[in-house]
Amino acid sequence: MKKIRTAGIIGAGIAGLTCAQSLHSSGVRVTVLEKSRGLGGRVATRRIDSGMSFDHGAQYFTIRDPSFRSQVNLWCDAGVVARWLARIVALDQGAITDPAGTQERFVGAPGMNAIARSLAARIDVHANVMAQAVQRLDGKWHVDDSTGKRHGPYDLLISTAPPPQTSALLGKLSAVIASQLTKVVMDPCWSLLVQVGQSLSTPFDGAFVHRSPLSWIARNSSKPGRDAGDCWVLHASAAWSRDHLEEPGAAIATALGREFWHAIAQTPQPFDFVLAHRWRYALPHEPLPQRYLLDGDTQLAACGDWCGGPRVEGAFLSGRALAEAVLEMNHPAV
Repeated sequence: MKKIRTAGIIGAGIAGLTCAQSLHSSGVRVTVLEKSRGLGGRVATRRIDSGMSFDHGAQYFTIRDPSFRSQVNLWCDAGVVARWLARIVALDQGAITDPAGTQERFVGAPGMNAIARSLAARIDVHANVMAQAVQRLDGKWHVDDSTGKRHGPYDLLISTAPPPQTSALLGKLSAVIASQLTKVVMDPCWSLLVQVGQSLSTPFDGAFVHRSPLSWIARNSSKPGRDAGDCWVLHASAAWSRDHLEEPGAAIATALGREFWHAIAQTPQPFDFVLAHRWRYALPHEPLPQRYLLDGDTQLAACGDWCGGPRVEGAFLSGRALAEAVLEMNHPAV
C-alpha cells in the first residue's frame, strides 16, 4: 500500500470524525464530506423554532472499553459530555415492571451533537455535500457530488456511510469491501419528537417499552444542559418501523403519539410540537466482527458502528482502529 498523505472521508458521524481526527493529528491531510447540514450522523440534536431541542437519534451512550473511557473522561473534563443521572425503567402496558439498574449513561452537552462538534475541531469538513460517484483518476480518488462538483484528489478514500450507501459508492470498485457489505442488515427506526404543554408527572426519565410499537421513550429535557420545557423523544421498534417505513410522517406521528399515552397510562393531551423523523438505517441487526474494512490494493476503506459493534462506542472504536491501521501502513514496524 502506498504511503497515505491525503484522505477523503465520506460521512461526518462519530466513526468518520474519529478517524479523521486520528489521521489529521498524525500529519495526514484529511477532508470530510457530509451530506447533511449538521455533524454527528445518528448522534444528532434537532433544535426547533421555540428554542427547544431534541436528541432524536442516539439517546445516550455507555462505556465498556477502557480506551473509550479515557476519551469520555477527556470529554467530561471539557464539558462536552456529562453523565445522565436518569431514572430508567421498563414499561409494559402502562405499568413499571422493572427498574433498569444503575448503569452509567452519558450524553453530549448541551446536545448529543456536541460530541461531533468536538471531534470536528481543526478538521476540514464540507457539509451539504452528497457523494454521488467515485472516480479513479491518475492514481488518485475523486468524489463527484450531486451538484456535479468534484472533490479530491485523495490517496485513500473512506466511506462511513451505512452499508447500502457505501456499497453503492465503493461496491464495484473493491471486491474485498463489497463481499463484507452484503452481510450487514440495518434496521430502521421511526423517531417522534414531542413537546407537551403541561409537564407530565412520571416516576421515570426514560423507559424501555415492551409489547408496544414503541421501544423507547425519554424525557429529553431531563438530560444535563437541556432547555426547560417538557420535551420527549419516542422511538418505534425496528419491526414496527420496518412495517411502516414508507408511510407519511403525519400518519406516523398520529400512531406513535397515541401509543405514547397508552405506554405511560395517562390521559392524552395536545402536543405543543410534534415531528416524526425516519432513520432508514438506524442500527445494524448484526454488526461485522471486524472493526473496519480496508482494501490495501485499491486504497479504499470503510468503517462505522456496523463494524465490530454498534452504539457510539462502537463507532468511535471503529474509526480509531481504521486510522491506526492506515498509520501503521504508513510507518510499518521494522
